[in-house]
Amino acid sequence: MASLLEAIMLLCFGLSWPINALNAWRARTTRGTSPAFLALITAGYLAGIAAKFVGHNVNWVLAVYFFNLAALVANILIYLRNLTLDARQGEPHEE
Repeated sequence: MASLLEAIMLLCFGLSWPINALNAWRARTTRGTSPAFLALITAGYLAGIAAKFVGHNVNWVLAVYFFNLAALVANILIYLRNLTLDARQGEPHEE
């Protein structure tokens, strides 16, 4: 039951990332996107993955962690693309 609840939590977060990526892609700007937030979330997913291995609890939920991490990497790549677009437009970069 614990693995199922963990997977539900991860899926709720994970389904948000493709929506965020699409919105950022369409916006074509970094405005409203925090690189510090993306870094913290990435660290959190990596810690969750590491916990699975350290705790010898490698199970199917690990696949959901990797799906979320892949979606987050897509968001980071879109952020970098938008950063380039902002620079071309002369937009000031906010941290």
